[in-house]
Amino acid sequence: MAAPALSGRTGSAGSLGNSPTSTAAGRLPQGGSGPELDFRSAARMEDLNRLIQEFSKHDQREYDDQRALEIHTAKDFIFSMLGMVQKLDQKLPVANEYLLLSGGVREGVVDMDLDELSVYARGTDYDMDFTLLVPALKLHDRNQPVTLDMRHSALGHSWLSLRLFDEGTINKWKDCCTIVDHINGTTNYFFSPTLVADWFYQSISLVLLEVQKKPQRGMPRVEKVDRNGTIISVILGVGSSRMLYDIVPVVSFKGWPAVAQSWLMENHFWDGKITEEEVISGFYLVPACSYKGRKENEWRLSFARSEVQLKKCISSSLMQAYQACKAIIIKLLSRPKAISPYHLRSIMLWACDRLPANYLAQDDFSAHFLLGLIDDLQHCLVNKMCPNYFIPQCNMLEHLSDETAMLHARKLSSVRSDPAEHLRTTIEHAKAANRLTVEVQWRGSSTNLPSPQSDAGGENQPDDRLAKKLQQLVTENPGKSISVFINPDDVTRPHFRIDDKFF
Repeated sequence: MAAPALSGRTGSAGSLGNSPTSTAAGRLPQGGSGPELDFRSAARMEDLNRLIQEFSKHDQREYDDQRALEIHTAKDFIFSMLGMVQKLDQKLPVANEYLLLSGGVREGVVDMDLDELSVYARGTDYDMDFTLLVPALKLHDRNQPVTLDMRHSALGHSWLSLRLFDEGTINKWKDCCTIVDHINGTTNYFFSPTLVADWFYQSISLVLLEVQKKPQRGMPRVEKVDRNGTIISVILGVGSSRMLYDIVPVVSFKGWPAVAQSWLMENHFWDGKITEEEVISGFYLVPACSYKGRKENEWRLSFARSEVQLKKCISSSLMQAYQACKAIIIKLLSRPKAISPYHLRSIMLWACDRLPANYLAQDDFSAHFLLGLIDDLQHCLVNKMCPNYFIPQCNMLEHLSDETAMLHARKLSSVRSDPAEHLRTTIEHAKAANRLTVEVQWRGSSTNLPSPQSDAGGENQPDDRLAKKLQQLVTENPGKSISVFINPDDVTRPHFRIDDKFF
């Protein structure tokens, strides 16, 4: 199955010529005069570049020392809470590896359905958002392609039999399984994403209830705990900051799934920039089902760990265009919820494979990239075809009705006709969110809300050296994804991995 737009392979002479961006906008011939214009909207490309830069300025989170310490305090609280969840019934692995991603599920950092999620807005409900993947089960002892039971599922989805695990694991998780009895008398336990989410929400709620009965100095305020489908959303108040954690129970695998083996045989934009071992170090099953799948049994394959690595190979100008485009479509295509920011992420990865690296590396081409992403997304909608980047034979828009697809395509057409106006609208939304954040911080400081720095002398405060280390990591790595290796029995000694660096 081809990428969303017709093209040649990466770096070929024909790939740029077939790009929607290159046909929609181009430079004037040598010797010509006047600004470079977008053919469709007549917008000046330099104006669109300036607007994208302005949006990036307002959308970026600036971390000062106080905010960095608040981030650490919230993270430490979440990890301590998960350690207490593990001790409730010993279901979670004792030594676990979490994947912490910058941005919430609503931002498209993982491929999950947004239909059942409550509507949260930055500035109104939170100031920073994160997604935390928490393995309920781990299968890390295989050095061969992982074959999953996909007989009952749509492509890119799977049931998970506990036959892959030992008897002790089966006994722990029986109550979170659906049971199938076979004619030969054997019983098969299938790990249920909905039952696991039920257990996880109840356990987190119980732990937080106990913690709040004995509040300690400097402890974050638990402002909200929501069950959003199979995701548990927790909003914490720390000092004057509000942080949203979307906590997702997952199954973690080392190795690479057999269904995605053919993808490894193709040429990719990251070839020679990072190693294949970094890209295929592992994958997840996340609690999401296909359009016609059985919610109680079906999991979705997720390559979030690989995407963290691929992000390192994407130019800053393309990332800025992607962030601006994502802000536009989150507002514009929110109803009905047929398009997720994750679809746009997949389109961007396909574009990286399709277009020459020297073209994508140009600093002043953010406007070209934005228009190209809009064109590609519209192309996907019109054709109801958006291949998963890692499993190209899986069409993520297959379930769309013709009516919904054309409705969203027409909305995108309005953006394409006047991209500057839509960029100005997203800038105003970003400014408004920042103003709300400042107002909340001002109210918090004026009422002397407790903060990690003001309570630094409390007996339960984290070690100052650890706080300073995290403060430095956050400052030096804004927006990057962080893996954390932690033992629930000793949460004071986490090990951090930011991309390929260990701390």
